[in-house]
Amino acid sequence: MRTCLQPLGYPCRKQSRSRLCSGFLAALLLGAAAMPAVAQECGGDFEAWKQGIAAEAKAAGVGAVGLGALEAASIDDKVLARDRAQGVFAQTFIQFSNRMISAYRLKQGAANLKKYADVFARADQQFGVQAPIITAFWGLETDFGAVQGDFHTLSALVTLSHDCRRPELFRPQLVPLLMLIDRGVVPAEVTGAWAGEIGQTQILPSDYLARGVDGDGDGIVDLRRSVPDVIMTTASKVLSRGWKRDQPWIEEVRVPEDMPWEQTGRTNKLPLSQWAQWGVTNPDGTPLIDNGLKAGLALPMGRKGPAFLAYDNFDVYLEWNQSFTYALTAANFATRLAGAKQFDPRTPETGLNGDQMKELQTKLEARGYDVGTVDGILGTNTREAIRKEQMRLGLAVDGWPTPELLGKL
Repeated sequence: MRTCLQPLGYPCRKQSRSRLCSGFLAALLLGAAAMPAVAQECGGDFEAWKQGIAAEAKAAGVGAVGLGALEAASIDDKVLARDRAQGVFAQTFIQFSNRMISAYRLKQGAANLKKYADVFARADQQFGVQAPIITAFWGLETDFGAVQGDFHTLSALVTLSHDCRRPELFRPQLVPLLMLIDRGVVPAEVTGAWAGEIGQTQILPSDYLARGVDGDGDGIVDLRRSVPDVIMTTASKVLSRGWKRDQPWIEEVRVPEDMPWEQTGRTNKLPLSQWAQWGVTNPDGTPLIDNGLKAGLALPMGRKGPAFLAYDNFDVYLEWNQSFTYALTAANFATRLAGAKQFDPRTPETGLNGDQMKELQTKLEARGYDVGTVDGILGTNTREAIRKEQMRLGLAVDGWPTPELLGKL
């Protein structure tokens, strides 16, 4: 006789091969927690490498179904091509956000906020995550479930784990996925994003196991088809990354022509009273009201572009996606869904094109900075290196690469 623990108080019902009884999820987590530590090995003979993964999975309790799925998995060259060509993040914040926060997504997001208001209320009550935050991720990731990805998830994760570019990001997801397959949570042929995420908000297998919530009370967790499950699980994931209940995430502001720019940046969090003292105001020019919290001043396109106060909760967005441009876009989308106006783009200084950015990164590397890959993308490491060079050269320290900076280097 099958038993099913139900921590949320829902009745246990018949389990299909594509779904999992939510209480049984807890049992899976016990197996995951007991998983032996294994070195993040990559490369070499593919079949021999898979045998090593199989041994690791078997030790974690994965049975014949999961091991059989692993045996059938193969390298997907399309996944490698996608991993190497993330040119979308070479766009500026204004370009990316204007494209991603479309009129359709704003309208559909507002409609979903009303349609599932009761579920969002439960998510807010249980996890302290407001409805617009969940809805913004839902819209950006899959257009509210319409486009969940057509990559074979297991082959995608096998490919990225065997590849030696970033195996430490993907290999920890392999055994959890095999556990999901082995227990019938998802089918072996489940598809999703190229990087191994599953469902309407693109949840990684480890989060599926650890954060899955039965939102509709049917005794199962289905992140591909059940909107209540998606909403509650997404809230659970956001909270797990350090979300602070009832606190803001970002807030658009207006900055003065001159201020101590070296004090700006997402991580340099100061009281709002200090920003106000330096001339930072609300977008309409009215004074900031000190809310007792600290925030950094994020300038995605420099001191002459859009400006936002970034609170502690904004850091959670970077836990979701390490791209600052994506994170700020998702945070801004949430503010729009919460009623904020479109941000003022202002008039940023001319930036660098892709080739110029690569030239700049090469010069920064030559000066000893770690900018990661020379890829023409303005990532976190490149921004920090730019700030340090701007300070050294006596330029305004705003992290924005300009032809003037490139020339001085």
